[in-house]
Amino acid sequence: MPDLTLTTFNWVPELPRGFVRDLRVRWALEEAALPYRVASVPFDDRGAAHFAHQPFGQVPWLIDGDTSIFESGAILLHLGERSAKLMPADPRGRSEAIKWVFAALNSVEMASLPWALFRFTGNDDGSPAVKFFDDFLKLRLKHMEPVLGAREWLAGPFSVADVLMADVLRLVDHFDGLTEQPACRAYVARATSRPAFVKARADQMAHFAAADTARSA
Repeated sequence: MPDLTLTTFNWVPELPRGFVRDLRVRWALEEAALPYRVASVPFDDRGAAHFAHQPFGQVPWLIDGDTSIFESGAILLHLGERSAKLMPADPRGRSEAIKWVFAALNSVEMASLPWALFRFTGNDDGSPAVKFFDDFLKLRLKHMEPVLGAREWLAGPFSVADVLMADVLRLVDHFDGLTEQPACRAYVARATSRPAFVKARADQMAHFAAADTARSA
């Protein structure tokens, strides 16, 4: 029995499937070839046991032995400690990977997520709020474009920084938000063509599809 357990929702609506953040962890685990099992908690009824692991009632969290870790960035850094396939061994490469993990979360996703939420909800109507986030995201992407145009992966070899940054940018690309950033778009295509991503996404989609069957039974 693997000592790593990834917990996600037992079901989610159609719209966010393929983007629920357990995919980031599945991807990293597949890249590292670390054995793991998937557990689930109810989407519709988030109880005390859920909040004991994830105080905001979200997913994912990872149990590694007697340690429970929430937040996808923290989980990826933890897995980077377990596998050289996820984190460069040399101090400089490690520092590069760590700083880009935080850049993905604090500089890029903080701009991309509200932008994407307007599109998920169909409220991208050109209002002042939508324009603000359009401009905010474009500025972040403007700075990412030369970085990704100059390197294949963020920290030298593929690492957890790429799992996170590619997943953040993948959501933008889903809504055609990278049309003016060819290097960013090419980076997402490189990352998502990796077998580990393909398997992780297929597994997430199959997980929620199975839940549809169970709910309709």
